[in-house]
Amino acid sequence: MESLKPVMQGVAVQLVISRTYSLSMRMSLRYETTDPYVVRATFFTDTDEPVEWVLGRDLLADGLRGSAGCGDVRVWSAVGRGDQAMYIVLGSPAGTALLEVPVEDVKSFLENTEAVVPRGAESGHIDWDLELANLFARG
Repeated sequence: MESLKPVMQGVAVQLVISRTYSLSMRMSLRYETTDPYVVRATFFTDTDEPVEWVLGRDLLADGLRGSAGCGDVRVWSAVGRGDQAMYIVLGSPAGTALLEVPVEDVKSFLENTEAVVPRGAESGHIDWDLELANLFARG
């Protein structure tokens, strides 16, 4: 299987604490053709170790157009209300985080991923023999 260079982009995001207070942090988005359905989002703050979340690429794309997701990850765009942000809610047993992300950064990142692997063509980039071997090895 061919493995192309990963698509990566750094994004400045806001961790929304309350209506009047937010904390600036960095998010790194990474897309690899060897795992074509997902985007890895790594969050960096000054005090903690980086935290990585695995998000569906389609979920992020759907969140640009409206509300998407349920459960632990929800995404929606506020652009229609004059805002230039999209929001990502990440929930875990430790708590819930609301992130405000510049919509243009996510849009350009997704366009770069789709230039490498168009939406709908992901399955052609999976090494199915390797996936089956991994499944049987765990069996």
